Amino acid sequence: MEIKRLQLVNFRNYRQQIITFNKKINIFIGNNAQGKTSLLESLYVLSISKSHKTNRDKEMVKFHEPFAKISATLEIDGDLHELEFIISDQGKKAVINGVEKPRISDYIGFFNVVMFAPEDLDIVKGDPQQRRKFLDIEIGQTSRLYVYELAQYNRLLRQRNEYLKQYVPGSFFNWDYLDVLNQQLAKYGARIHAKRLMFIEKLNRYASILHHQISNHQETLDIHYESSYQGNVSEADIYALYKSNVQEDLRRGVTTLGIHRDDLIFYVNGIDVSRFGSQGQQRTAALAVKLSLIDFIKDATGHYPIVLLDDVLSELDDTRQSQLLDCIQDRVQTFVTTTNIAGVKHEIIKHADLFHISQGQITRIEEGVVDGK
Repeated sequence: MEIKRLQLVNFRNYRQQIITFNKKINIFIGNNAQGKTSLLESLYVLSISKSHKTNRDKEMVKFHEPFAKISATLEIDGDLHELEFIISDQGKKAVINGVEKPRISDYIGFFNVVMFAPEDLDIVKGDPQQRRKFLDIEIGQTSRLYVYELAQYNRLLRQRNEYLKQYVPGSFFNWDYLDVLNQQLAKYGARIHAKRLMFIEKLNRYASILHHQISNHQETLDIHYESSYQGNVSEADIYALYKSNVQEDLRRGVTTLGIHRDDLIFYVNGIDVSRFGSQGQQRTAALAVKLSLIDFIKDATGHYPIVLLDDVLSELDDTRQSQLLDCIQDRVQTFVTTTNIAGVKHEIIKHADLFHISQGQITRIEEGVVDGK
């Protein structure tokens, strides 16, 4: 799977940009605030349908313009596919080969990306919400049904929380309505929980091998799924938990149990690395987890994802940088941003196409023109 051509219209600081790609490794060089991250963000949005930088879609549209458009020609198994994603005040529109998808969830997963950004290195020591977002995005890339079920769960959760806040002792309260919400939440919660369990099991298998290699066979990684529900639970089990915990929920005015409170715990040699590990150990664990997604997605979809490295190489020491680049070399199409080509300390540079970005303009650098700058 490779992107052969990309067109940006009114996306961030890009007015109109068309760029073609000939090689698997594409490196974009430029100073900060010139559009490097925005370029990778556009590819991320084209895949995931949302930004990794903002929750406000309007921020991705160039100032004073009515819309932003990302278009790409994607090659899969020798066949070319045309993708188009439009962001405007009317919402989002996703088009594949000239056919608009009725729901965004029908579009997600057509092609997959793995993003490495500096903030991703904090996935181990960050807050639980960050790790739940990681779970939802990565599972959602390989399961459109998961995206739909998660949307339903979140809608029901909002309704339940709003209704819990309306409870006043001694006043009328529709217990039957609350019971319906309990049943529906339990249905979707059980399905999401099961998919997360399966994902963590596979992630553990891939990540533990990579982590052992990156740590020079000195450390072992084990990822634990921390949930309100222990092990495999049924819809009936979750419904019973909601029923038994209803007084606590009414007292606090919020749903205190559920997959919306899940978390991941990373153990290195049996120690919780988020609390007691060094920064190097935390970054090694995060790198192993992110790298493992490449093979996870390949096994789940039959195709390697596209890898996006957003100014992350400078954040890694030489050993971890080499491990990352060794893992992607000759396997996946990769887009790298950096302020200085000298920061890419790997033979992979010899096989890359180089581009310069300045003020939202991308130009191809002819071979031999740039010498480490």
